[in-house]
Amino acid sequence: MVPTTQVLALAALLFCIGLAGVIVRRNLLIVMMSVELMLNGANLALVAFARARGDLEGQALAFLIVALAAAEAAVGLAIVVSVFRSRRTVYADEVNLLRR
Repeated sequence: MVPTTQVLALAALLFCIGLAGVIVRRNLLIVMMSVELMLNGANLALVAFARARGDLEGQALAFLIVALAAAEAAVGLAIVVSVFRSRRTVYADEVNLLRR
């Protein structure tokens, strides 16, 4: 059995990698994947806390976050495809639709 502290360390590492990806990268697809990493880190922490406490609330919340991540991926990918069709780029710096 893996100790809870190691699972939380892995969750924090996943969240930090995702956060760095959101801050550093400008490609919208990479930013979306980084957000997914952050959500997976949060899910892992919730499941670890739920296992440590011996209840199911954290796992139920993790299931809700998985559904939220799926919806976010669908809507985000639709927006990225729409932006790519109109601008021929997926880089956030080159998309200035709201600046006009």
